[in-house]
Amino acid sequence: MGVVSLDQITAPAFEQRYGVPAINVFNDLTLEGVLAGAVEARSPMIVQTSVKTVRSIGVEVLASMWRSMTAGIEVPVTLHLDHCPHRDVITECLEHGWNSVLFDASEMPVAENQRQTIEVVKEAHAVGAAVEGEIEAITGVEDDHGSDDEAQRESLETSLTFIEETGVDVFAPSIGNAHGSYKTTPVIDFDRVSDIVARRPIPIALHGGSGLTDEQFSELIARGCAKVNISTALKELYMKSTLAYLVETEKKNKWDPPSLFRDTRAAVVAMVVDLAEQFGSAGKAA
Repeated sequence: MGVVSLDQITAPAFEQRYGVPAINVFNDLTLEGVLAGAVEARSPMIVQTSVKTVRSIGVEVLASMWRSMTAGIEVPVTLHLDHCPHRDVITECLEHGWNSVLFDASEMPVAENQRQTIEVVKEAHAVGAAVEGEIEAITGVEDDHGSDDEAQRESLETSLTFIEETGVDVFAPSIGNAHGSYKTTPVIDFDRVSDIVARRPIPIALHGGSGLTDEQFSELIARGCAKVNISTALKELYMKSTLAYLVETEKKNKWDPPSLFRDTRAAVVAMVVDLAEQFGSAGKAA
């Protein structure tokens, strides 16, 4: 229990075919709320930070928040750096206790991506951390990273070679998913997940989880998506619940920030519990 490596969370999820929420936090309230939700649901949890959040709060402050909020926690949790193309940021986060990183070199040619990912894997594994890799950009912009232009998909053999040569612990393929909010129900290439897993049994990371249908989630998790990323949904919940509370506050003309924080935290905790139950990770830490 407590803070563990990413593979200690994704390996049993992959084997038993349940999904673990990987939720992007962006301040102390969301970090505490996500952890509290994991404890309430008795679920393992992957807490994610974007490069934007790391830079806005600071590595040392984030690391201190993480250590203090996870001290004595009774469920397995891990801290993951999401979508980072910057080697210096990766090194700094690993030095301050991040348990895994996504080295996002998807804008590089595959050969160079693979060469550098091998280096990142060596660096991370040396300190007991894990690496998520990808060779195709996920459509959509998230925390100032990415593009709305759909990236070209590489062949299955290229993906398999990348996985084998780099030694990544988790792989994130492009399967018709996208960051941000979907305008229509996405068309997902389920078979691509199955094809990869059949040849290389590795936990798959599902990006762009906010907005997929329950049926899509279930199907992808059953095929090997052990890590399910949620970012936009939390941001929208945080801001909309805050707005709704402030509208009522204005009507009452009673301004009490701690009450606002309690209300927002409760919404975050409820969302995390719902996700854990939906993905099948609830109770897995019991």
